Amino acid sequence: MLSLIDTHHHFYDPQAHYYPWLNDAGQPPHRYGDHSALKRPYLPADYRRDTAGIHLLGSVHVEAEWDPKDPVGEMRFIATLREHCGLPSVAVGQAWLHQPDAAGTLEQLAAFDFVRGVRQKPRANAAPGGPPGGMTDAAWLQGYARLQPLGLHYELQTPWWHLHEAARVAADFPDTPIVINHAGVPSDRSEEGLRAWRSALAQMAAQPNVAIKISGIGEAGYQWRRDANRRVVLEVIELFGVGRCMFGSNYPVDSLCASYTDIFEAFAGYVADFSERERAQLFVENARRVYRIAA
Repeated sequence: MLSLIDTHHHFYDPQAHYYPWLNDAGQPPHRYGDHSALKRPYLPADYRRDTAGIHLLGSVHVEAEWDPKDPVGEMRFIATLREHCGLPSVAVGQAWLHQPDAAGTLEQLAAFDFVRGVRQKPRANAAPGGPPGGMTDAAWLQGYARLQPLGLHYELQTPWWHLHEAARVAADFPDTPIVINHAGVPSDRSEEGLRAWRSALAQMAAQPNVAIKISGIGEAGYQWRRDANRRVVLEVIELFGVGRCMFGSNYPVDSLCASYTDIFEAFAGYVADFSERERAQLFVENARRVYRIAA
């Protein structure tokens, strides 16, 4: 049985709480397509069912785009789940770094002993080119500067064409760890698209304070494509090295394209020729270190 610390999943309950992407009518579809199947509670009991074939050693809840007017409320909800269900092990909260109340929000999030970092999807262009993104804004950078003194790292989800901006942030704040979400979002699987993604990702790999999660690599219009995803996984590991890569399920979102077991059986297959030590790093040890999860 595969041993695993899942570095990226979500718990939510849109019947009890407000998540704009789940509760509001007229929301655009997820990048995988229609996400109406996700508009139901996903709680530890559901997660335990999905992970039944895995030796789960820990898990990381990543903010689920809860009501942006009350980002701290989500961590109170997660604290209750941890108390009653024992999951997740740790969490990543929501914080809008450019807003005037960012300092207070970050202090409140850091006060939870299980919160390890924050995620916000910075303002981004819909396609390559266009004006600079949100990571160049002075107000955003002021908020970002508050992370390291509070013991928080930054979870980055942005299109690859903004990774050059993130590389500058990583260089300017070398003591603030960054964890890239979803392998840098290689959504364009054409040869040209993959070359551009890899080139952008290499700029981040050059920064020693950056790690990466191999997660959320499904594709719009497809069920899980093992051969197509193999290339993505192995190129990420080649760029960052085994010591800075981790695996995550992105569940339940990735249930739109594969079962939990199928995802991790694929990941295990891609690295089957790696050493036992390297596989332990990718599936357990790096996550334990980066997210400070007790053995």
